[in-house]
Amino acid sequence: MKIGILVAMDRELQQLRQVFQNSQVVVEKCGIGKVNAALGVQRMINAHRPDCIISSGCAGGNGDDVNIKDIVVSSEVAYHDVYCGAAEGGSLAYGQVQGMPARFQADPYLLRKSEELEVKRGLIVTGDWFVDSREKMESIIQLFPEAKAVDMESAAIAHACYINNVPFISFRVISDMPLRDSHASQYHDFWNQVAAQSFQLTRTFVESL
Repeated sequence: MKIGILVAMDRELQQLRQVFQNSQVVVEKCGIGKVNAALGVQRMINAHRPDCIISSGCAGGNGDDVNIKDIVVSSEVAYHDVYCGAAEGGSLAYGQVQGMPARFQADPYLLRKSEELEVKRGLIVTGDWFVDSREKMESIIQLFPEAKAVDMESAAIAHACYINNVPFISFRVISDMPLRDSHASQYHDFWNQVAAQSFQLTRTFVESL
């Protein structure tokens, strides 16, 4: 199986390339945000024709059962900053792009394989907003109370994979808990302390496929 992994930032790329040294897994950086993420997917598909794509990196966490350095795996992903309003034939769900699913489901086989790991599975929501305040996180969680993680790429990667019919799943290390933090101090501490082993679970998952 040819596997592609997309990350948003240089420091995530460096961590994961160390983890996947001497591996045939394709690890590439797409850049931060939804447009960069979607373009990164298309480049990867055009160049490498992967059998599946994994979104990897960090995310803000939510929920009493989620803590910093936990791994959240997407059972489904959605946009938290998309609203198309009333559409022909009825209203769309918040976060739904007209003509697309309200939520993009992770590939069933990949999700089933993740059950062999110590991870948290659930909804990941995505938007073009770095969540650096409790107030912003509260506004997101009001709309998606069950969300376990918030990032800036996963839904766009899932969206592009859906259009290209490529299996998808997202693995996100929790870097901070915005509802327990202020001014993203936990996020900055996370990068000061994190080591490559925080991404080792992704390698364990890949090796199980």
